Amino acid sequence: MLVLDADIGLGNLDVLLGLVPRYTIEDVLSGVRTLDEIVVEGPAGIHVLPASSGVPHLTALTDSQQIIIQEQLEQFAAGMDVLLIDTGAGISSNVTFFAASAHETVVVATPEPTSLTDAYALIKVLARQYRERHFKVLVNQAKSRREAAEVFRKLDRAIDQFLHVAVEYVGYIPHDDYVPLAVIRQKAVVEAFPDSPASQAFIKLADQVMQWPKSDIPKGSVQLLWQRGIKGI
Repeated sequence: MLVLDADIGLGNLDVLLGLVPRYTIEDVLSGVRTLDEIVVEGPAGIHVLPASSGVPHLTALTDSQQIIIQEQLEQFAAGMDVLLIDTGAGISSNVTFFAASAHETVVVATPEPTSLTDAYALIKVLARQYRERHFKVLVNQAKSRREAAEVFRKLDRAIDQFLHVAVEYVGYIPHDDYVPLAVIRQKAVVEAFPDSPASQAFIKLADQVMQWPKSDIPKGSVQLLWQRGIKGI
């Protein structure tokens, strides 16, 4: 499994996992390194492509930089079963490019009204600018199954009324005090506290993701090069 920290100019996945990468994707885009030279191994054998932090000019990739990432990923990720693209929040050009590029787009929302507004905005941009027609929705930090279902219902109702695209509920991650403790320890919560509610939910979600069918049919107007059986999420 390969995880791409796609918050290119403000990455922090390496910090959250307690990793100390020598190089970042900035070195790839400048032509100094290749992806296989910057990748670092994280917990449970996953591979992480670290982003740069505090690099303003990478917060909006140029067309040529997007092509570099596409070409490098096709070469490096050929041996991976899953490519997980972790974008930043919002509707910046980087976020929409990477979200539209994956085989599956999973929009994460929390019960906060501002989060619902942001999730709706992202779906709206991807639907209108990239012709995306199907989205999966994951609710995070829900206090109960009922609250998670209600969050999805509100989002689904607004989308059905104004956007006319399909949204699919894939589950929820419960609010869990062990998550911030894992952040402080700079470890994945499933590694630091494997029996915690959030960890169990993540494990269940991972099993579910692996059962999603692979499709060779592009889901929108943009599709990265996952034509070798790689599942981009």
